[in-house]
Amino acid sequence: MIEPSISTGSPDLGTSSNGTTVLSMQDVVQEFQVRIRGGYRKGTVSAVAGVSLEIHRGETFAVVGETGSGKSTLARTIIRAPAASQGRILLAGREVTGRNVPRDVGRLAQMIFQDPFSALDPKWTVEKIVTEPLATMGVDKSTARRRRVAEILELVGLGASQFAHRYPYELSGGQAQRVAIARALISSPQLVICDEPVTSLDVSIQAQILKLLSDLKRDLSLTYLLIAHDLAVVRVLADRTGTMYLGKLCEVGATNDIFEHPAHPYSAALLSAIPPRPGQPASNERIRLLGEPPSPLAPPSGCRFRTRCAYAQDICAEQEPPMRPITASQSVACHFPLVATA
Repeated sequence: MIEPSISTGSPDLGTSSNGTTVLSMQDVVQEFQVRIRGGYRKGTVSAVAGVSLEIHRGETFAVVGETGSGKSTLARTIIRAPAASQGRILLAGREVTGRNVPRDVGRLAQMIFQDPFSALDPKWTVEKIVTEPLATMGVDKSTARRRRVAEILELVGLGASQFAHRYPYELSGGQAQRVAIARALISSPQLVICDEPVTSLDVSIQAQILKLLSDLKRDLSLTYLLIAHDLAVVRVLADRTGTMYLGKLCEVGATNDIFEHPAHPYSAALLSAIPPRPGQPASNERIRLLGEPPSPLAPPSGCRFRTRCAYAQDICAEQEPPMRPITASQSVACHFPLVATA
């Protein structure tokens, strides 16, 4: 029998050397009421289930997981779309949960959505779309707005004279996403949330947008929360990574460490699906998970991953594993981690 490993000390969720915390999430819960069985009975979907997380200034933190794991819901909860059901969220030290939400919350966090055309008002010009965050924050001088819009459009590779008066239907997918990026950055937010920012784009355009995001981070000292399913993109862009399953964070740590030595069985299964790099043999055999993902209406007791885990034992059904450090740069929520504790 495999013995559950024991570790003492508080979870650091993967240490960053930067120190300044931009985002702090403490036991955040997001639940939704839905009707089931033909609409005669209500149920509660547990989309985000007690997530605690810190993101530090200047880093890119990626959240990965299967479709339905809660990644996008986690991101939207940060910007109160909708607000968290329980828990606390602090952006740059200011609480954005509860009733006393800062009026200038747009300066704290902005989001780049997966589909730019769904996120842009088709009746507005590019200039009006990009200007909107400034208007809501009280920047009322039209000359100052136009100057700032021109600057930010140049930064994302769109000349103001050529694009400011266009409408979304006159843009390509890549151009529309550049407009969405400009809108997110114009208010100089503390945190930029990128929710699958290239998934809806042609493959030929994806690399351009990813390079743009990387260059903007370097030039403007941005902090990113990256929601992604393309693990190759995550490995290139992210400083730290968290794997998420059925509303729970399973593992958090330095991206290279997780990719080279995943500690959670779910992380190992995700990473085993990555095709080998050109010229390199496959390092691991594909790990196929047991069964199907459980319903978020009725998540399993204890560890939510246990019903699909080859290492599950009785304790996994009885006790929810806490997030705990196993190395200096990795933390995992598992009774039987694949990596020996430090």
